[in-house]
Amino acid sequence: MDRSKKDDILRVLEENRGADVSGQKLALTLGISRNAVWKAIHKLQEDGHRIESATNRGYRLAQDSDVLLAQNVTAHLGDANKDLDVRVYPIVDSTNNEAKRLLAGGLDHAALLLAEEQTGGRGRMGRSFYSPKGTGLYMTLIVPLECQLADAVHITTAASVAVVRAVEALTDKTLSIKWVNDIYLGDKKICGILTEAVSNFETGSAQSVIVGIGLNVSTTDFPAEVSMRAASLFPHEVTRDRIAAAVTDELLYACAHLDDRRYIVDYKAHSMVLGKAVTYTENGVTKEAVAVDIDDAGGLVVRDADGEHTLRSGEITLRVV
Repeated sequence: MDRSKKDDILRVLEENRGADVSGQKLALTLGISRNAVWKAIHKLQEDGHRIESATNRGYRLAQDSDVLLAQNVTAHLGDANKDLDVRVYPIVDSTNNEAKRLLAGGLDHAALLLAEEQTGGRGRMGRSFYSPKGTGLYMTLIVPLECQLADAVHITTAASVAVVRAVEALTDKTLSIKWVNDIYLGDKKICGILTEAVSNFETGSAQSVIVGIGLNVSTTDFPAEVSMRAASLFPHEVTRDRIAAAVTDELLYACAHLDDRRYIVDYKAHSMVLGKAVTYTENGVTKEAVAVDIDDAGGLVVRDADGEHTLRSGEITLRVV
């Protein structure tokens, strides 16, 4: 089966998602036979697309059909980003790892990598990120960015805001951010972000920044060790393609305007830690404090027995008091 025929049929069905398109219309529109349409539909169904068919009605791409496709992500991107290099992998160890391999091989432009499944998804602090097939959004955005390494840290904060803005614009969900960059729905984590810089040690600058985002979209069966604190988004009739495109648009804009710290306003507004009792570890010592503010660089201002100071990295735990 000619892949272009499948892609063309899927494009038409996507443009009419939720509506019936007759086999005759598909054949005439694309200049192929009805038999070629039938064969392409069956191949698409074998690929995992939920295409319904009925006599005298034709074919319909189900609202909940959700297979990642580069062409669909591109279609949903804003006009300024239509030329972005978008790549979808059926399976990869980690999209961040793949990004590093591409950069090491000479990639010199922005790119978005997505995977249906990760076998070695990674989070902060060396933790693994559970990445089962077809139920999550596992993506990495490669951004060639000439900046000081200290400035690249701002992207982590901006990425959290990008995810929140995109999801809240597309769905009826309200999200919150646990410092530094975990995204929560209610009291459960649905998204983690891992930002890494490919640096030039001679100049102390970041040549490229890779932003890995793992979002649980429809995952239901979590490993026992995270099942009590993990959840999924379950967006109603919103595909992963659309979410990926919206997050990418937000993040590319933020990367192009790093000096504009207005995203901190959204970050603070969605913070789930401000005013809360927290525990943090600094220089191997665990301390108790209250989170009182987030500064313009994304640092968490805490007040403990020694007064106020700002955390630039690390991890905190909310305390029940």
